[in-house]
Amino acid sequence: MASKENLAVLHALDTARTQWYHVKAIVIAGMGFFTDAYDLFCITTVSKLLGRLYYYDPSHPDRPGQLPHPINNLVTGVALSGTLSGQLVFGWLGDKLGRKKVYGITLILMVICAICSGLSFGSTAHSVIGTLCFFRFWLGFGIGGDYPLSATIMSEYANKKTRGAFIAAVFAMQGMGIIFAGFVSLIISTIFLKRYPAPSFVQEPIFSTQPEADYLWRIVLMFGALPALLTYYWRMKMPETGRYTALIEGNAKQAAADMGRVLDIELDAEADKLSQFQAANKYPLLSNEFYVRHGKHLIGTMTTWFLLDIAFYSQNLTQKDIFPAMNLTKKAKNINAIEEVHEISRAMFIVAFLGTFPGYWFTVLFIEKIGRWIIQLVGFFMMSFFMLILSIKYDYLREENKTLFVILYGLTFFFANFGPNSTTFVLPAELFPTRVRSTCHALSAASGKAGAMIGAFWVQSYTLDGDVKKIKKAIMVLAFTNMLGFFFTFLVPETKGRSLEEISGEDGGVQNETQMAARRSVTMQGSGRLEA
Repeated sequence: MASKENLAVLHALDTARTQWYHVKAIVIAGMGFFTDAYDLFCITTVSKLLGRLYYYDPSHPDRPGQLPHPINNLVTGVALSGTLSGQLVFGWLGDKLGRKKVYGITLILMVICAICSGLSFGSTAHSVIGTLCFFRFWLGFGIGGDYPLSATIMSEYANKKTRGAFIAAVFAMQGMGIIFAGFVSLIISTIFLKRYPAPSFVQEPIFSTQPEADYLWRIVLMFGALPALLTYYWRMKMPETGRYTALIEGNAKQAAADMGRVLDIELDAEADKLSQFQAANKYPLLSNEFYVRHGKHLIGTMTTWFLLDIAFYSQNLTQKDIFPAMNLTKKAKNINAIEEVHEISRAMFIVAFLGTFPGYWFTVLFIEKIGRWIIQLVGFFMMSFFMLILSIKYDYLREENKTLFVILYGLTFFFANFGPNSTTFVLPAELFPTRVRSTCHALSAASGKAGAMIGAFWVQSYTLDGDVKKIKKAIMVLAFTNMLGFFFTFLVPETKGRSLEEISGEDGGVQNETQMAARRSVTMQGSGRLEA
């Protein structure tokens, strides 16, 4: 039991029945993630087209143009660098200025940079790619801000019984965004293919790359501005979270008024009780008090997200190179430039729809029943298991059993999303005090993006040439990183069924690791929630 009674406004939020404002918050925050995923992963569908358009070498008439390895890694990975920077900056600002004040800035930045990415013009290939990378960095910067702000806002709005499902539902929009990226590219490439037919590269190396394809990739990238633009008005109408207004700004009256209006009930301001909460939670992030209370948990959330994103982004960014081995796409020389975009988009859509998308919503359905900890632990283990099989049996699966290859590859995506890809987003939004919640989530997410950059700049270099030995080695490394994630999961506790103040100790109670272990044990047995 908490050592002191919670504030009325916080108690009301924790015990509120699920109602329209919860759904509205999920949609508003989730559309940001929908846009994030589209913008980050749509580049996968058109990166090979950029190679054909700008880097064809007539001295090598036996193969279509390809982006040089460093440039390919830069094009696909530069947005991740921006995302890492944006997470740290906006996460810190979210705690200093308030969640709402900086929430709209991220969308504006995403809209402007998505449009400008499609308007990357220049007189040389280097100038076009350089301009594209510049705008995709700042696009990533805006995307980065959405991670800590959306997670923190949803966790502070939600009730304690369905908080994990609501945060996971926001993150599940990432799966929708990945599907939409494949779908939009598929539709646009289909239209272009019918309007501008061309022979295959083998038949006509020069004329197999349609000049009109230069418009295709620009339209695909600019399309990412639309969902962000549609969400901006509603995001600006959201009030500041009651927890931030009360516990950080110290305005209990405003918090009660805002949340009372949202919940359609009357709430007392309780200024005296608020001062007790604030007195117990004045320690900063860089303090011994924070280290003692939350240091292990921050290490746990940062390491698990880092290890997860090495594998997850390696899979997503390199799948265009794996698709031919699975017979989901034709060999590049046997098709024209727009047809290659069509083939990659279709394969990406299929894998995302059947493997990626279901995992997110399985997490939403089961996170409050199974718990975050078990889902993350099992997810890491199953990802490692399936990747180990893929690496050992790669030759056999590639040559003799492509159907099994697709199934195993899809299962790695499923257990990533019904596993650590979702829970590493949820847990940092629940474990830390309101004063540093956004910053701690940002540190965890930025750690993840550091892992994603390893996937983009290092792991991806092993798959670009289609070298079987290199691909097997890359998959084996990913299996190992997932197993490391399995072990680092033991640093984080279960948070299911408790208020944010109880979890973080903001209510004046002290987190007891024995109680945490007992709660985790009960979660593993599936026998309900143990009252702290």
